[in-house]
Amino acid sequence: MKTVLNLLQLILIILLLSSFQNQKQETYNLTIEVKELHNSSGTVLFVLYNREDAFPDEHYKKCLKKVTGKIVKGTSTVTFESLPAGKYAVTILHDENNDGKIKKGMILPKEGIGFSNYQSIGLSNKPSFSKASFDLQSDKAIKIKIIYL
Repeated sequence: MKTVLNLLQLILIILLLSSFQNQKQETYNLTIEVKELHNSSGTVLFVLYNREDAFPDEHYKKCLKKVTGKIVKGTSTVTFESLPAGKYAVTILHDENNDGKIKKGMILPKEGIGFSNYQSIGLSNKPSFSKASFDLQSDKAIKIKIIYL
């Protein structure tokens, strides 16, 4: 009798564990739009981060995802799909020469850049994950301002 009870307990535990494993994590879509691009040359690189130690990363080696958007009438829009709930930050690059890199002058970028939650950047307003990040708990659409220096 004790063996039958132990077997039933084991079966119950296995069923409970398998039901937890079969539950899909809820995911969300993040749509990002940038307007007022300088021109329609090249593409826009949208880069998504989910870690403070990775942001910003001008070589895009620490990013979570990277998507290239086409420019139509000075606007570009992309959607990152199936993202788990969490904290994210976005950078954009108006990659006018389509080389996937930030083209720089002496120090400053020659191509347009942008960061989520930023309207401008400067010595006293450097991009950081804590300021650029936002919570994703449902489908979300954001607009990012392009900055030409």
